[in-house]
Amino acid sequence: MSLERLARELDETARQTGEMAASISYAINHLGEAAAGDEQARDDAIQNIVTALQAQDRIEQRCRNLARAVRDLVASDRTIDHPRFDEIWARLNLDELAVPEMSGIAARVDHGECEFF
Repeated sequence: MSLERLARELDETARQTGEMAASISYAINHLGEAAAGDEQARDDAIQNIVTALQAQDRIEQRCRNLARAVRDLVASDRTIDHPRFDEIWARLNLDELAVPEMSGIAARVDHGECEFF
């Protein structure tokens, strides 16, 4: 696996995560809009949420497989751990949820513990 392939796989994982969240958001909106007695709309929304949450298993599996592939790459070639990598990692901010300037809802809500509702 080249590093470019790793990047493509991570992009795909990010896409799947976004799709999962969008499905849950769509379903929650429909739950809120369902009229009293509209059991079919509620059932459909709940099914969308369940299906979206099942995607979490696949996303977690992808992440674990990617991590294992990277570890295997490093184990197969110790020269792959170039000193410049430390510099690259030092510039990354991997705690996006704590940074209000990041795109998405983080810029519009109070910060602290992550809550679903």
